[in-house]
Amino acid sequence: MDGRPERGHRCVPHTADVRVEAWAPTREECVAEAVAALVDTFVDPAGAAPDGGREFRAPAGDDEDLLVAVLDEVIFRMETEGELPLRTEVADDGAGGLTVRWGTTDTDAVELVGAVPKAVSLHELRFGRDGAGWSCAVTLDV
Repeated sequence: MDGRPERGHRCVPHTADVRVEAWAPTREECVAEAVAALVDTFVDPAGAAPDGGREFRAPAGDDEDLLVAVLDEVIFRMETEGELPLRTEVADDGAGGLTVRWGTTDTDAVELVGAVPKAVSLHELRFGRDGAGWSCAVTLDV
């Protein structure tokens, strides 16, 4: 994608579900962008600020499994704890997994603007190197 910023995400048309794409210079930054893309599909975080924090460790696995684990955790925490990440930092844990730190807010602090994702679909999942950086494409079941 010529002319795209070095790091970012977008929603792309998809029948019935929601599909997002994310890209960044590193694998870890790409995962963080994918989290932001997921959140942006159904809430408007404008005006909300993190008022809590959460850490998650995704165990060693291939890159696609790591991405799905992190996104699934966001959906799980939203459904069970009523919290959403407004800021995401991802680091390689040195053992093949990822350490994710979120700045979170309560779901009541943001405005709902779309269908809430229920799961990450493995259909047409893509995550890997893309030119000088990394990119991913994920379909979210709503």
